[in-house]
Amino acid sequence: MSVGITSHVLDVSNGRPAVGVRIDLFRLEGGAVEMLRSDVTNTDGRLPGPMLSGDDFTKGTYELLFHVGDYFRGKGVELPEPAFLDQVPIRFGVADNTSHYHVPLLIAPWGYNTYRGS
Repeated sequence: MSVGITSHVLDVSNGRPAVGVRIDLFRLEGGAVEMLRSDVTNTDGRLPGPMLSGDDFTKGTYELLFHVGDYFRGKGVELPEPAFLDQVPIRFGVADNTSHYHVPLLIAPWGYNTYRGS
């Protein structure tokens, strides 16, 4: 098992992996917000590797920002303006930086779900 932060996205409205979803990773510390990385999901709806690992993976508060509105627009889904869900932020704490934090997102144009996966 790897150590760090990973993610994947599933489009439950189509029952398929969500290909091409941009995910941004931020670290939040003392009121400051630092963008650490941005990546895009592959054909399996997964990122090509950990968003954060090694010495950069420290205890603290992080946020993944999923750009789901762009994904659905790219699939030809007609969304209202503004879209009900355009960007989905998931803020979570890392208490043990020797563990794996997998943060998946299940999406549809009108809802989402997340959990700490394995």
